[in-house]
Amino acid sequence: MTGHEGEGTGYDGTGPDGTGSGRTGPVYALNLFDLADREEYLAYARRSPAAVARHGGRVVALGRLRGVVRGDIAPRQVLILVEWESEAAFRGYLDDPALADLHPHRVGGTAAYVWHLFDRLEDLRPLLKSVAP
Repeated sequence: MTGHEGEGTGYDGTGPDGTGSGRTGPVYALNLFDLADREEYLAYARRSPAAVARHGGRVVALGRLRGVVRGDIAPRQVLILVEWESEAAFRGYLDDPALADLHPHRVGGTAAYVWHLFDRLEDLRPLLKSVAP
């Protein structure tokens, strides 16, 4: 889910293994991007907070790139982290016909978009158990 290649909402519902997560509960949507068109993104930003809230989302962090420490991903100007009540809530936001005119403003206003979903964890033990030594 990087860039805008063939992007409508930009979410295909699959995890890293090509399947849906099948989990319930909160998820985090990590958005990393560069601003490409100020007016287009402002058109998105004016309406998106209320739309996100109506669909069970809550912005928990906004950030502007301070610097690069390390990583395999090219730096992006902006970070937005949204907590969603569930993956279904996230999908509802993306698939809501009343918002069909909203998402193109996000696409047109940004570049180099990275949008990843993460399951909420209380701690790392479940993840560490799944890693073979």
